[in-house]
Amino acid sequence: MKLPVRIFSDLHLGHKASRIADVGALRALFRGAGTVVFNGDTWEELSEGWRKNSEAMLGDLRRILAEEGCGAVFLPGNHDPGWEGKGWLEFAGGRIVVTHGDALLRDGAPWKREMLAGKHIVDGLWEESPEAATDAAARHDLARRIARRLPSCRHPEGGSLLSRVLDAAFPPRRAMEIIRAWASQGRLAADFCERYFPEAELIVIGHFHCSGVRRVRGRTIVNLGSFVVPGRAKWTEWDGKSLTSGDVSESKDGFLMGRVETGLKLF
Repeated sequence: MKLPVRIFSDLHLGHKASRIADVGALRALFRGAGTVVFNGDTWEELSEGWRKNSEAMLGDLRRILAEEGCGAVFLPGNHDPGWEGKGWLEFAGGRIVVTHGDALLRDGAPWKREMLAGKHIVDGLWEESPEAATDAAARHDLARRIARRLPSCRHPEGGSLLSRVLDAAFPPRRAMEIIRAWASQGRLAADFCERYFPEAELIVIGHFHCSGVRRVRGRTIVNLGSFVVPGRAKWTEWDGKSLTSGDVSESKDGFLMGRVETGLKLF
């Protein structure tokens, strides 16, 4: 894999609430990267209503990457489980792990209305895959199957902050599950590493749409957030020796890599 490796998560191309209306606005984020890793939920593979436009935007993304001379790696997420590969990346001999984040949760996205009504389906899939409790490959495969069995049937009609808040608030249990996931993501990531990647000192995730860097039980958890309102996105880069991170800034001219965070020992 050509260095440096730059990682983003949760572009959600074609989603009504994605901040990315024109894929060309992302170009500056890729400039200078040897390889760009898209850490899941890059496009809306499972959405009948959004898939056609999302697929066209994905084609634009591939074209821009080629023009910038970047290699590309696409990891699966719960919105796009169809990507080939094992579902995660490791750097520095396994001391850094990159994975979307739905596999951290037993039911992938417990805040989804379909998950709230489909717990019995998730239970059945777990019963069919007991090896997922201890094997990383089986766990990621199970996450993909859960995503396919319980895709979102209802999608937000608008992309404003108010419409997103209203969408998240009903039913009230959905809002509770979102808050619970945000509050517990650090612990979930540490638990996940201890079970599947005990050598990992740092894990890069997305999925929760809640960016930030946390230290939990001696491990660093980097959440890259998302490009979906109201979330904010981060970038992280591996140059073969160290991992740096910063916020993605947005202007009328497009998206830019914000300055490297200082005082932060990621690796």
